[in-house]
Amino acid sequence: MPAVASFDTAIHTTIPSAAATYPVPREWQQRYAIRRYGFHGLSHAYCSQRAAQMLDLPLAGLRIITCHLGAGASLTAVLDGRSIDTTMGFTPREGLVMATRSGTVDPGLVLWLEEHEHLSPHEVATALEERSGLTALAGTGDMRRIEAAAAGGDPDAVLAIDVYIHRLVGGIGAMSAATGGVDALVFAYGVGEHSSLVRQRAVERLGYLGLAIDIHRNDTIHDDGDITAAGATGRTVVITAREDLQIAGEARRCSAPNNHVHLRPPLGNRSTDAAASSSRPYGLPRATHCGDVTSADRWSLSNPSSPG
Repeated sequence: MPAVASFDTAIHTTIPSAAATYPVPREWQQRYAIRRYGFHGLSHAYCSQRAAQMLDLPLAGLRIITCHLGAGASLTAVLDGRSIDTTMGFTPREGLVMATRSGTVDPGLVLWLEEHEHLSPHEVATALEERSGLTALAGTGDMRRIEAAAAGGDPDAVLAIDVYIHRLVGGIGAMSAATGGVDALVFAYGVGEHSSLVRQRAVERLGYLGLAIDIHRNDTIHDDGDITAAGATGRTVVITAREDLQIAGEARRCSAPNNHVHLRPPLGNRSTDAAASSSRPYGLPRATHCGDVTSADRWSLSNPSSPG
């Protein structure tokens, strides 16, 4: 029985060097394989493919921005079915405001806290991972509770949503710069799927990208669907993220007879890749890609007794 591993970072190995490289000393890059790895890849891969299927458009040439908005949150710019930029980096702490993670903060702030306030690296790391983000701003990481509190006039909840939307809209703008425009904007995961407020407030600031949503559709949607307003040049869709289907599809093809496995470029510098592998965050390996999820994969997963 073959074993297949699907890595959450694999889709991001196609990110070009200009987007993946940190401007830090070269010896750090070579010795520690420091670069922007990205995360939530299984979700972003599934959602980009599902969006193309829903819109009945080929992935070739399609400019998609996927918004994985859950307790963890990230964006990915997808062009021609390949990730070309993303908001998370060397670790999942970079990027958007999240339930308990800060997202991007000034590195100088971290250094100042350690040098002047004598906080240990562990104390700072724990605070940025577990006591920051929405939890720091509003006292909870649950967007449902924050929205309810904001509706009641709680100033901390109002600010938390404002900061969240500000970072989200800025991130979408940055991803659109990478793709050269937006053909489809995808909202997925807990907040993305269930918060009509977040979707509305984000998209109403993205009209310059040709995006607009139908308010009634946005407020009533419950499953995968298109919430685009009439006249918008870019489509906005809501998708239930199914990493399980993405994994199943990859495993199905990797295990198929006569399958030709395509090795993506190794992470990090080729000359130092082997030596640096043990230093990669979370033990990230070279990535293997076995194709995309198809409608047949969805059907076979939902019908376990089916052949293939």
